[in-house]
Amino acid sequence: MKVTLHGAAGGDVTGSAYLIETQQARVLVDFGMFQGVAKSELRNRVPRDLNPRQLDAVLLTHAHLDHTGRLPLLVKSHCEAPVFGTPATRELTDLILRDSAKIQSQDIERINRRRQRAGQKLLEPLYRIEDVEAALSQFRPVPYHDPVDVAPGVTARWVEAGHMLGSASIHLTLRDDSGTATAVFSGDLGPKGAPILRDAEPFQQAQTVFLESTYGGRNHKPFQATVDEFLDVLQTAIARNGKVLVPTFAVGRAQLLLVILAGIFRKNLLPKFPIYLDSPMAIEATKIYRQHAELFDEDLTRDIQEHPLEEDLDTVQPTVTAEESKALNHVRGPCLIMAGAGMCNAGRILHHLRQNLWRTDTHVIFVGYQAAGSLGRRLVDGAQQVSIFGERIAVRAAVHTMGGFSAHAGQTDLLDWLSALAPCRPRVILTHGEANNQHALAAKIHEAYQLAAEIPKIGDVITL
Repeated sequence: MKVTLHGAAGGDVTGSAYLIETQQARVLVDFGMFQGVAKSELRNRVPRDLNPRQLDAVLLTHAHLDHTGRLPLLVKSHCEAPVFGTPATRELTDLILRDSAKIQSQDIERINRRRQRAGQKLLEPLYRIEDVEAALSQFRPVPYHDPVDVAPGVTARWVEAGHMLGSASIHLTLRDDSGTATAVFSGDLGPKGAPILRDAEPFQQAQTVFLESTYGGRNHKPFQATVDEFLDVLQTAIARNGKVLVPTFAVGRAQLLLVILAGIFRKNLLPKFPIYLDSPMAIEATKIYRQHAELFDEDLTRDIQEHPLEEDLDTVQPTVTAEESKALNHVRGPCLIMAGAGMCNAGRILHHLRQNLWRTDTHVIFVGYQAAGSLGRRLVDGAQQVSIFGERIAVRAAVHTMGGFSAHAGQTDLLDWLSALAPCRPRVILTHGEANNQHALAAKIHEAYQLAAEIPKIGDVITL
């Protein structure tokens, strides 16, 4: 029995893909896109040795594009394997993949206009809407906690990961003529105590653990301290009639910020002011969140029962069309604009940054991970000037990084999650992290549990 890593290894955070092989079955855990890294468009392919036609099942930890974004490529390669995930993951994967196909189509159309004028061969998008629909037709929803037979000799169990709606860690029991093996795939783990979702659930037993390490090198600022910092920025912006731009991951982070803003207004910590949800995808994702109140934590469930969030968020204005988005260029502050993409690698946020980065009364708040090479990362790292749509833009805005709003567990939370498994002395494999974070987490794991965590590269094979 073996696991081949086809992504999210060797210092890469994105591109999650694990191929599990036994004598009887071939199962893929996640098949995500590489994002924000050099030549990612060349890496977003089906690896030559994967052979989609021979897959028995695909298991999803959650819906984010770096875990699901290559699924339609499997269908294009004639894969007929069922895709398993929680019901909320199915709904959000539908939303995210359709958006991905749409963006690819628009990008390729723009590129092909230039190539056609230059007499060059026209390009095709990675996949189209019909490929997304074909992939989704193979989806099989699974409940939390109940064991599910997903392939010959392979039983899977999903539990709450606390990262986004429907997110899960997966426990696999593998059986063939060589014996039985157990393996855990953490997926992306959420921080303890964050609003909306329940905390990640640990497993008690596994022989091998594939653990994410996105923030393995440090802890986030405490959540309440981050809320206080967010409040300070808003107060400053309101006093100066400035705009606050939040590059927002449409699924998860946008909903978290809306809940935080509702709490701020409910407690009268700030006067209500205009908030623009400038993301059709975030608008749709918010609707899906509302349909899955059974996944909310106790605090949010109680708050909703006591007082509808809509009453606190009556100044939130969804901007669906491109014309409505462009009109925000002429809106005076104070206001807050949430727009995708979260790493500023595409989407409407680029237009807002081009219009406002050079203004001294603008605040830009980053509330999630910024991959190396992305525009968001350059701004976080203190760039004085950036290029947007080929135009050089001075960075005079105040740039804030609020890691406490991250949907990823920090170092202590990762160690706490692993603590339940540590007594059974598992083999620990670190994935989904930049090298410095992985080495820092490996050192802490050794210090806390005397376990030697391994840091594989893409293409490495782990024998179970």
